[in-house]
Amino acid sequence: MSRQTSPSTGRAYPLAMACAVLGACRSTVYARQAEPKAAPGKRGPKTAVSDEQLLTAIREVLAENAFHGEGHKKVHVRLRHGRWRMRVGKERVLRQMRANGLLAPVRRMNTRGSRAHDGKIVTDRPNDLWGADATTFWTEEDGLCWFFGVVDHFNSECVGLEVVKRGDRWAAIESVRSAARATGGACGPLGAQGVALRHDWGPQYTADAFRRELRFLGIAEKPAFVGEPETNGVAERFMRTLKEHCIYLHHFKSLEEARQIIADFVSRYNREWIIGRLGYRTPAQARADYQAKPTARVA
Repeated sequence: MSRQTSPSTGRAYPLAMACAVLGACRSTVYARQAEPKAAPGKRGPKTAVSDEQLLTAIREVLAENAFHGEGHKKVHVRLRHGRWRMRVGKERVLRQMRANGLLAPVRRMNTRGSRAHDGKIVTDRPNDLWGADATTFWTEEDGLCWFFGVVDHFNSECVGLEVVKRGDRWAAIESVRSAARATGGACGPLGAQGVALRHDWGPQYTADAFRRELRFLGIAEKPAFVGEPETNGVAERFMRTLKEHCIYLHHFKSLEEARQIIADFVSRYNREWIIGRLGYRTPAQARADYQAKPTARVA
């Protein structure tokens, strides 16, 4: 039997007795108790930007952004420094995006044991360590084609690329040569001396011709740890971005069309893709800021 507590005495009385004294129907009490309670409003002082205004601005950021699937941290930065000029909390942006189904799905990492490396793969200056990786895509006229990329571990900038039909060791070599030319080096003897290259154990990167080319350019070889692909994580993360924002979104007619579209995306990525570990700067901004330092070493 339900009981009601008297606010004056603190004693609990049967509901039937309380309703008889007050002249109320028990069915009304039960119906009121079954009604859903209204969600509590925002606690504390009222903010200058309402939840409705914030949600509208978030949708505008996602609609106007050239990239897909950016998280709440990047949306928060664009809200603060873009045309909206909204000074709102990062956690508040997260709550709004989560409540309205605007968060991009992420893959959770599995727990694992201790690593063989120290856990740091980024560098403090450009042209110190590059990461190389490759992926495939399909074209209507030329069938399966390959993309080879070289990414700087300092700012995640794609400094070299090669888009070809046949993904062999020569294509991997051309991507490294492209990086050497783009960073101010040369393709002659010791033209990229002082740079180290991180790569996986694919046949293109373990071929004798590829390793001889690295020695010819003066590039030190630092392959990824066996069973620990995260040591090449900078290049792997760029490949994920390339697939999600370019390759998966296009139906390439030919290899030449794919070369143009991918090259345009890489250029836009270097100029406009903001990265949290760089202080929400783009790769091009991070390189320019480093080179502007008086003590910067221009590679």
